[in-house]
Amino acid sequence: MEILLVRIGIFIVGLWLVIVAMASAVRSLVLPRSAPDAISRFVFISLRRIFALRLRQTTSFLEIDQVMAFYAPISLLALLPVWLIIALLGYTLMFWSLGEISWYQALRSSGSSLLTLGFTAPDGWHRTLLEFSASTLGLILVALLIAYLPTMYAAFSRRENNVTLLEVRAGDPPWAVTMLERYQRIHGLDKLGDQWQAWETWFAEIEESHTSLPALVFFRSPQPNHSWVTSAGAVLDAAALYLSSLELPTEPRAALCIRAGYLALRRIADFFAIRYNNNPHYPADPITITRTEFEDALNQLAASDALVKTDRDQAWLDFAGWRVNYDLVLVNLARLTMAPAAPWTGSRGKAVAPMSLFSQPK
Repeated sequence: MEILLVRIGIFIVGLWLVIVAMASAVRSLVLPRSAPDAISRFVFISLRRIFALRLRQTTSFLEIDQVMAFYAPISLLALLPVWLIIALLGYTLMFWSLGEISWYQALRSSGSSLLTLGFTAPDGWHRTLLEFSASTLGLILVALLIAYLPTMYAAFSRRENNVTLLEVRAGDPPWAVTMLERYQRIHGLDKLGDQWQAWETWFAEIEESHTSLPALVFFRSPQPNHSWVTSAGAVLDAAALYLSSLELPTEPRAALCIRAGYLALRRIADFFAIRYNNNPHYPADPITITRTEFEDALNQLAASDALVKTDRDQAWLDFAGWRVNYDLVLVNLARLTMAPAAPWTGSRGKAVAPMSLFSQPK
């Protein structure tokens, strides 16, 4: 009787491991919403630590970019063998609990079924059903990952289209002041409305894709100096400068772009447990841009014949009031993704160390 209870307990543990592996795959590949997963988190953290050891030997950002370009793809592909190993252990326990076979035979039956190798023959209807379920699960896991990759790369391509186009308008690396200067010289700042609308849509898309497909956060741009984080920062700062510091008619689309931007960045930050104030106010909540940097930016804009507001004290308060909504999450996402250096984005002020961002979801 005791042996029977032990075998039932081991079967339940094995079944639980299989369910854990399948649930992790569903949360990571199927569920169309942000759902932190312990197994995915473990895989990404473990590989991040391995990559951190390799980065100790790098001497330039170009080398860092070349190394980290492999981080997200390798981490993503590593999920499949991890899920299979967990399921393999689970089925090994279940096969053994059915009795009359050794641990080695249980492992062989589990591996043969899960990997659809077919070198063991089931004996009895209960083992036959178990092997059928293992074979089905193995095929499902592989099929899910194969189907997942085109979806991810389609979202990546849409994201990078705007990032690449921004180089034409905001320089390389992108900067808000460069963007405003170029529009002032070529089109006129009153023609920026279409850009605010286009980037509002872009922010909505990355909020959906980078929370339901969180590995996308770490996929690096084809060009070393490009980054979705620094591009987001440049556009948000350009909109904040436009609204706060330039003598131009009120542009609601710029305000909507900022709101869409900081909401998207916050949703992504939530997934990685980046803490921030939901309702920040300047100066109670400081920003990482200094008044001196702000003044230098306005002087540069004035030199390009842009109509800068004469009341710079009020302009600074207005700019800081916009920037405070996305400042901390922007800086920490730049650190988390090891984004290239860019004006007003990157390692500025106090920011959370990248590894601690993986600690626990909020």
